[in-house]
Amino acid sequence: MEKIKVLIADDQELILESLHIVLSMEPDLEIVGLARNGEEALKGCEQFLPDIVLMDINMPVMDGVAATALIKEQMPATKIIMLTSYKEVEYVLAALSHGAEGYLLKALHPRDLAAGIRVVQAGGTLISQEMASKMIQTINNAAPAKSNEFGLTAREMEVLHKLASGLRNQDIAESLYLSEGTVKNYISTIYSKLNVKGRREAARKARDSGMLDHS
Repeated sequence: MEKIKVLIADDQELILESLHIVLSMEPDLEIVGLARNGEEALKGCEQFLPDIVLMDINMPVMDGVAATALIKEQMPATKIIMLTSYKEVEYVLAALSHGAEGYLLKALHPRDLAAGIRVVQAGGTLISQEMASKMIQTINNAAPAKSNEFGLTAREMEVLHKLASGLRNQDIAESLYLSEGTVKNYISTIYSKLNVKGRREAARKARDSGMLDHS
């Protein structure tokens, strides 16, 4: 039987070690690497080519959402399950928008965690009904009232709204539960889609095109 290669990324040593121990006991799982931040997770994926990454969300150096975006960009076949210790919709939504296969709460029983890994390896996704309805709600709330001719995602529209109201990157990051690095990535994508060079120009273009009228 070919084992499922798993890489675990978590900045808390205790969680990292306990996940390593309990998942190693599963006959069909092989833990190929441990990472303590998003950067290490990215390097680990390049080195070990895991099938599945268990990715913590809040980590130093690079958070799990930013790491997910980079891993999915460079190694789209790698499947990523976000690990979260609380039901933070925003983080999970951001990770899913980058291609993560789903999320699991850290409080889950190891058996359920292993079962989740198998589901994803088999091509499934892990999103609870509760999360799915919150996602639809969040997407509906973030959807622009007028057509969005520049192809901005709901998340990019949220960032654009904050940016247009004069918030700094740090404030945008805090209000949307993102890392500053992730916000910078969103902003550069927004600039590129709007074909502008700075905040003022982006805000002006968004207003002129009617995207910000309802805010």
